[in-house]
Amino acid sequence: MRKLLPALVLLFVAPAFAQEYASKITDVSWVAMAKGLCMALAVIGAAYGQGKAASTALDGIARNPSAAGKIQTPLIISLALLEALAILAFVIANGMSVSSIAG
Repeated sequence: MRKLLPALVLLFVAPAFAQEYASKITDVSWVAMAKGLCMALAVIGAAYGQGKAASTALDGIARNPSAAGKIQTPLIISLALLEALAILAFVIANGMSVSSIAG
């Protein structure tokens, strides 16, 4: 309980000091946070997918080296599509604006 007490104090004290700046938060700052979250999730997903695809392809090649030619082409195509997905999320996130979200 002693280790938890400072965290609880900070949890309840920080909003009291933040109320002064709460009026300065605008729609633009929420859009910027949404853009960052969109790009971060897209990059995390693409990186996980690329790692999983490469791991599985290398595992297959290690088990059967003669199948390397048949595995390499679909691997490169799938990695290109995963990278395109991350780039598309970047383009969509940069296309966000306050007016498009507000309706």
